[in-house]
Amino acid sequence: MSGFGDFDFLIGGWNITNEFLKGRLVGSNDWETFPATSKVEKVMPITDGSNAGGHGGNLDTMFVPARGFTGMTLRLFDPKTGLWSIYWSDTKSFRLFPPTVGRFENGRGVFFGDDVEGGMPVRVRFDWTAGNSPVWEQSFTTDGEKTWEKNWIMRFERA
Repeated sequence: MSGFGDFDFLIGGWNITNEFLKGRLVGSNDWETFPATSKVEKVMPITDGSNAGGHGGNLDTMFVPARGFTGMTLRLFDPKTGLWSIYWSDTKSFRLFPPTVGRFENGRGVFFGDDVEGGMPVRVRFDWTAGNSPVWEQSFTTDGEKTWEKNWIMRFERA
């Protein structure tokens, strides 16, 4: 069952190794690797009710000097549905991307959303593997979720 503490493994400072597919949705196998750092903190403290002392979300600021941008992820938990909504923005787009929505089960989080890549509608999937060295993976599909193309992997190590 998902809960307010699902992303607690991510709180703190991180060194990140990014693996990024250079050509998305074109059959590319050409990956590039670049470093980043991030700081994740809990936000929206809960002060009343049965979840007092918890937090309604977390904020992740990611610094990517090798690619010339800063990014921000806001993750919000809805206790009524048991679902997380994950929102991304960065200093390249200066916009808030549509959320991916999902939950954790057995230490693995799966989140889905809709977006546009290169002018084409795509279904987006985020896969989170929790733990001491978490991994985040992003995949796209354009064929109704029959096949997925993994295009970004982030491997986290404590700073």
